[in-house]
Amino acid sequence: MVSNFVRALIWVVFLVGGATLGVQLDLRLWPEWWSNLAWHVLSAAAGVAVLLAVLRISKVTGRWLARCGREGNIPRMQTNRLVTAGPYACMRHPMHLGLMFFPLSLALIMGSPAFVFIIAPLEALIILLMVLTIEQREAKSKFGATYAAYASRVPAFNLSPDCLRRLFELPPDEPDCTNPYMLAED
Repeated sequence: MVSNFVRALIWVVFLVGGATLGVQLDLRLWPEWWSNLAWHVLSAAAGVAVLLAVLRISKVTGRWLARCGREGNIPRMQTNRLVTAGPYACMRHPMHLGLMFFPLSLALIMGSPAFVFIIAPLEALIILLMVLTIEQREAKSKFGATYAAYASRVPAFNLSPDCLRRLFELPPDEPDCTNPYMLAED
């Protein structure tokens, strides 16, 4: 199992490393972009919008995990129940889908073309591969046959409009967490 420290370190490397490499590439390949005020204003506005979406998705999915994924007295940020309601009813990794856009939000806020068009997409691909390997393996180990049944019915990611809409809707105070694969009533 990958520790939270290692996960945090990966994010630091993605964000700081991506920003540093992006600036270095920009100064060599596109130095004129650094003095283009229109690019920076538009890019920063788009970056803030993407960041707000990422934060909202993290808040929504985190609340679903907190309300449906915890039974008993367990450490904060841990789950011991498989969550299959809300956005987890239509995709297995909704929080990770949102987090894949975190490097892009920083890249846009910085106005770094290399980070936006080269590095952030590569980091999103690495995140996707990590989810499909490490996260899936950990979930299978933790939840066994229950996760296998869930995985056979629910895709890892789902870009349907209904499922994407659910990424932005907070769960009710007391959601129905007992019905697997069912979308919670609003």
